[in-house]
Amino acid sequence: MSKILIVEDETIIRNALRKLLERNQYEVSEAPSVKEATSKFQLKEFDLIVSDLRLPGAPGTDLIKLAGDTPVLIMTSYASLRSAVDSMRMGAVDYIAKPFDHDEMVNAVKRVIGKAKAANKAAVGTIAASTAIAGMIGASDVMQDLYNRIHKVAPTNATVLIHGETGTGKELVARALHEESNRNNHLMISVNCAAIPDTLIESELFGYEKGAFTGAATNREGLVAAADGGTLFLDEIGELPLEAQARLLRVLQEGEVRPLGSVESRKVDVRLVAATHRDLRKLSKEGKFREDLYFRINVVQLELPPLRERGRDIINIAESLLQRYCAQFGKAQLKLSSGAMDAIMSYNWPGNVRELENAMQRAVILCEDSNEIGEHLLSIDMDYQDLDDNTGSSVFEPARLANRSPGGAPAASEDLSLEDYFQRFVLEHQDSMSETELARKLGVSRKCLWERRQRLGIPRTKSTAALSSVK
Repeated sequence: MSKILIVEDETIIRNALRKLLERNQYEVSEAPSVKEATSKFQLKEFDLIVSDLRLPGAPGTDLIKLAGDTPVLIMTSYASLRSAVDSMRMGAVDYIAKPFDHDEMVNAVKRVIGKAKAANKAAVGTIAASTAIAGMIGASDVMQDLYNRIHKVAPTNATVLIHGETGTGKELVARALHEESNRNNHLMISVNCAAIPDTLIESELFGYEKGAFTGAATNREGLVAAADGGTLFLDEIGELPLEAQARLLRVLQEGEVRPLGSVESRKVDVRLVAATHRDLRKLSKEGKFREDLYFRINVVQLELPPLRERGRDIINIAESLLQRYCAQFGKAQLKLSSGAMDAIMSYNWPGNVRELENAMQRAVILCEDSNEIGEHLLSIDMDYQDLDDNTGSSVFEPARLANRSPGGAPAASEDLSLEDYFQRFVLEHQDSMSETELARKLGVSRKCLWERRQRLGIPRTKSTAALSSVK
């Protein structure tokens, strides 16, 4: 039997709602205020919290943060669209205006509890995956898919190309591929191709013989040979000069390396894992990257999602970094304020995890006389765009919540909930709008748009992703 907490200050409404839900086989508890609800009950023990928006002392939306993963359904007699949008942006699963229809309430409760239970079952499977790879945190769908692909390809000797924006953790993926392979008892040699001058890259990778060039006083083994039996990780392989690309291609094709100045080649058994943030196919068409090398290294490609597309993973990573830096700087354990969480979820993070690391380290250093990290300490820009830039008003107008007839007049026969309207609007416009435009038109942040996509099971189409990358 699912457990529901009703938080409502009007006794008549509270009693009526309790009886309605009990008739539908729910175990119901009740409280007249947020303060009494939190002091009397453990909110996380409930499957759903149904709360009035306006309560004595504190608003019902305060329960959203206090309840953790427990969904909160907001109801209010103040049927304004602004309060509905605000509640949903703060994390409410839905919004019902009073007086409500009994069937509407029961259906909403069933829908919310059903989705929450399905999400919890899925989370059980992702928890194991999120801890299976050292150093990697995340239980979102995109990360779950990445973990599965890593587990599949790691035991093989296949060459892997890791593609992702700067700061997404490409070296962590390479390390996981090495550790889960049968080469883990040998070295993994990591080389950042962008950090070595063009004049030195060949001698660093392939070694040289004494006298091969001015200053070559002794023989030197290259990094390719040093990785014999293990894994060679070439980060930013798109920066490798064409001459070095030709030598690397020979290593992959023939399994041998010839040092500079030498007439003899040496057999090597090396697995190559390469990474880049650039479009190698485009570079090869422009003559800046060897096409034959591109096809040789692109056996299995792993795509790392940017931080902004990983949903609640961002908060999990931020909290993990917070613990690390508190221990590093000898500070008592700090926590993120609700404002800081909103800022973290709303920001685009162009520098991805590396930028998040810097923000959390900076916040821990600057935090004084408080056990909480406020959003001002993060020093990041907010990404809330609640209004349409052209009209100055949100697309969530009251009349638009009703289904309209072809002539434009509202059809009274079908009233849409905010969730139904959101789903319909996204499905109708996602092929012609980017994610930023969709969020702006809906009057919500990109964070809210992402989370509601996940909750409603609306995947991004290829055209939406393309529009977002262009804009």
